[in-house]
Amino acid sequence: MIALGITWILDGLEVTVVGAIGPRLEQRAGLDLSASQVGETATAYLVGAALGALFFGALADRFGRKRLFLVTLAWYMTMTLATAASWSFGSFAIFRALAGAGIGGEYAAINSAIDELIPSRQRGRVDLAVNGTWWLGTIFGSLASLALLDPHVVDQHLGWRLCFVLGAALALGIIFVRASLPESPRWLILHGDVAQAERIVRDVERRVAAEAGSSLPSPKGTLEIDPARMRAGLVPVFDAMLKRYPRRSVVALSLMVAQAFLYNAIFFTEALVLTTFFNVPAGRVPLYIFPFAVGNLLGPLVLGRLFDTVGRKTMIAGTYALSGILLALAGYAFVRGLFDATTLTLAWCVIFFFASAGASSAYLTVSETFPLQTRAMAIAIVYAIGTLAGGAVAPSLFGALIATHAPPAVFHGYLIACGAMLVAALVELTLGVEASQRMLEDIAPL
Repeated sequence: MIALGITWILDGLEVTVVGAIGPRLEQRAGLDLSASQVGETATAYLVGAALGALFFGALADRFGRKRLFLVTLAWYMTMTLATAASWSFGSFAIFRALAGAGIGGEYAAINSAIDELIPSRQRGRVDLAVNGTWWLGTIFGSLASLALLDPHVVDQHLGWRLCFVLGAALALGIIFVRASLPESPRWLILHGDVAQAERIVRDVERRVAAEAGSSLPSPKGTLEIDPARMRAGLVPVFDAMLKRYPRRSVVALSLMVAQAFLYNAIFFTEALVLTTFFNVPAGRVPLYIFPFAVGNLLGPLVLGRLFDTVGRKTMIAGTYALSGILLALAGYAFVRGLFDATTLTLAWCVIFFFASAGASSAYLTVSETFPLQTRAMAIAIVYAIGTLAGGAVAPSLFGALIATHAPPAVFHGYLIACGAMLVAALVELTLGVEASQRMLEDIAPL
């Protein structure tokens, strides 16, 4: 679980660090960027993540989940170190895009592995919990930024660069943990390596039986698989997404676009809102990011169990709709001048307590509603489209809105995000699949 969850911890760290150092990047001690350029570097990271998901996602279906675990993490580590050495807007944006490619590739392989290794009765809560570890990275990033961006602790020309070095160091440490992860037995069987799949499953069963102190119940049912017919590549992926399950594709894309726009709109520009409208010093921004991250972390942990008991459709639609409505109300209060920096942060904590669970469920929806042989690539396609259509647009748009120094302009952006969340909730209610406590092969036959 630690080895799988590190993906989101690293991504959360990356996004938090860039959000926190945004004001510093605008100074001479940084790279002397404009507010719009700060937003554009966030967009570059997201575009890189989308393209990386497509490239590495195809490799994950073809060569296996475990191999890609190590490749994408090593790629991310290298490019994050390069980001620390950036010397201009162009170099910073390029290295951010390349680091994002590694994270995007992680999403496709890791989400596949989670759902293929976790029992169906607990798949929802585990998937949400692992996705929710994104906010552990945020908490770590905010605390590290608080120290590294303090000019009394670290030279202001060096502190923001050390933030990226921390991410690379964390990735280096987890590579060794990743090496001990098993390959997905489902993927192995699909590619004809039944003996290796059997060894992995027997080892799991042996350890669980030893911990439980009793033998496990006998498996029930059979499933016939012809590996020769299970092709990887784009043709079977598009066949599954456009011909076999078009309604599921609409649901997955709606959820992914909406959550990507909401999160990247708010989180990538949180520091700019606090410094522009509430005069929060750049070095104090992490103090506000920390409680925001805690609220996001608690959402999946507290609500995750309900996705397995109450059901997917009710919980996904409910979290999306509620977070969208609360955002619109908070935006109205912001325009009316009812918030200061502290109360606005508290409002964000409440909104994203629900939005965090909903956003995590978007990845769960894609990974459990498409067949095994196309799972990683389906995740990659939906993630890429969602990121480009929703997420990549949001930071640049909100950076421009904040640059106007006009609260009503920012409120209009909040209303767009609210509308996207409400539409996604409606799509889930009408077209969504109830996948709670069902085997993956029952939800999407091979």
